[in-house]
Amino acid sequence: VQLVESGGGLVQAGGSLRLTCVVSGTTPEDYAINWYRQAPGKEHKEISCIQHRDGTLYYADSVKGRFTLYTGATKDTVFLQMNNLTPDDTAVYYCTVSTACVRGQVLHVGQGAQVTISS
Repeated sequence: VQLVESGGGLVQAGGSLRLTCVVSGTTPEDYAINWYRQAPGKEHKEISCIQHRDGTLYYADSVKGRFTLYTGATKDTVFLQMNNLTPDDTAVYYCTVSTACVRGQVLHVGQGAQVTISS
């Protein structure tokens, strides 16, 4: 199983970025696809997730209303549209395959994408 992320970068506060995760080697419909992030000096935290088998779509409170997770037509590509970014969103963002949203077991992890928001 391979997860390849892209789309990170440096933007000013208030700006937008879109992260992309391409999943290969597994059937995305059978699992949950999550976005985690890890800020400097902090633990990783799940911020969004999609679970196709029951339609679950999850957002952490910290990103609700600003971030949108959606998939491509074939469901093996997952996007995270991030709007109205703040310096608190600075982190390494990871795409993962897990057994479920929120409290699932992480099975595979992408290489991470650095997102830096300047004030």
